[in-house]
Amino acid sequence: MTALAVRPSRRQSAIRLRRVVERSLGLALLAFAVIWLVWNLVADPTRFTGSVLIGLQNGLLYALVALGYTMVYGVIELINFAHGDLFMLATIVAAAIMVSVLSVKLVGAGAILPLLVALVGCMAFGAAVNVSAEFFAYRRLRSAPRLAPLMTAVGLSFVFRGIAQQDYVNGSAQKNWPIEWGGPIVEGVYLYKLLLVGAVTVPLLLGMTYIVTRMKMGKAMRAVAQDQDAARLVGINVNGTISFTFALGGALAGAAGVLYFLVQAQTYYDTGTQFGLIAFTAAVLGGIGNLTGAVVGGLAIGLIQSINEGGTHGLGSNWSQSVVFLILIMLMVLRPEGIFGRASTEKV
Repeated sequence: MTALAVRPSRRQSAIRLRRVVERSLGLALLAFAVIWLVWNLVADPTRFTGSVLIGLQNGLLYALVALGYTMVYGVIELINFAHGDLFMLATIVAAAIMVSVLSVKLVGAGAILPLLVALVGCMAFGAAVNVSAEFFAYRRLRSAPRLAPLMTAVGLSFVFRGIAQQDYVNGSAQKNWPIEWGGPIVEGVYLYKLLLVGAVTVPLLLGMTYIVTRMKMGKAMRAVAQDQDAARLVGINVNGTISFTFALGGALAGAAGVLYFLVQAQTYYDTGTQFGLIAFTAAVLGGIGNLTGAVVGGLAIGLIQSINEGGTHGLGSNWSQSVVFLILIMLMVLRPEGIFGRASTEKV
C-alpha cells in the first residue's frame, strides 16, 4: 500500500514541475517578444510605426481567413485545406467584378458602390462553393476515418488551383491589375488601405461573433459541435447547421478575397497556398475552434511578420515564414491547445 501511495504522489509532483517549467518558458518567450518590440521601437520609431500599420492590415486579412478554418473545425473537426484556395478564387472573382465589369481603376469615395457589389458577389460565391463542397464531398465522409475527409480537402484544393490556372480564368502567371490608391500616406502605408480593411473586417468579425454566440443558429452550431446525435434528438437540423457553418466560412473567404485584391492589385493561382497556410497557423495559434483566438492569432502573426521584415532588428523577409512557424512550434510545445484553446483529454 505504501508503494502504491507513493507512485501517484511522484506522478503529481512531476506534473506540477512540468507545469512550472512550461509556465516559466512561456513567460520567458513573452518577455523576449516584448523586449524585441521595444528594441525595434527605440531604434527607429518611423520604421516601427510603418511595420505596425502593415501588420494590422495583413493581420486582419489573416483573421478573416482563419475564422473560416476555425468555424468548420469547431463544428465537425475538419481541417478544410481547400479554404485557402477558395480565398484565392475569390480574389479572381473580385478582379473580374471590379475591373473587368465595373471598370474600377481608382479606389476612393467613388468606388464604394462597386466595392459593395464585389463584396456581396464574392461572399455569395464563396458561400455557394463551400456549401457545394460540403454537400457533394464532405457530408458523405463524416463517418469515414479522419484521413478520408482530410485528403478530400487536399484534393479540392488542387481542383481549385487547376481551375484558376486555366487561361480563361487567370492563367498560370501572376496578373497585375490597374488599381490605384489615393489619399494620405503614413510611413509608406496608404492610410485608406488600412481603413478599408478595418471598416470591412471588424464589422464582419463582430457579426460572426454575434451569430455564433447570440442567434438561434449559433446555438445550434455549438450544440452540433458538442454532440451531433444529441442535437438531432432535440430537433436540430444537423445537415442544415453544418451547411450554414460552411456558408459563413466561405463568405468570409470571399470578403477576404476582395480586400486582398484591392490591397495587392494582383491575382495568382498560388496565392491561397501560402496565405491559407499562414491563416491556418493563426487559427492554431489562437486555439483552433475559438473565434477570438483566430482573430488574435491573425493579428499576432501579421504584426510579427511585418516587424520582422520591416523593423530595424528583424531578420528580413527571407526568414519571415521561419520566424512565424518557429513561434508556432514553441507555443505548441508549451501550450498545445493554443492561446485561447481549452485543454482536452481523450477517452481511451
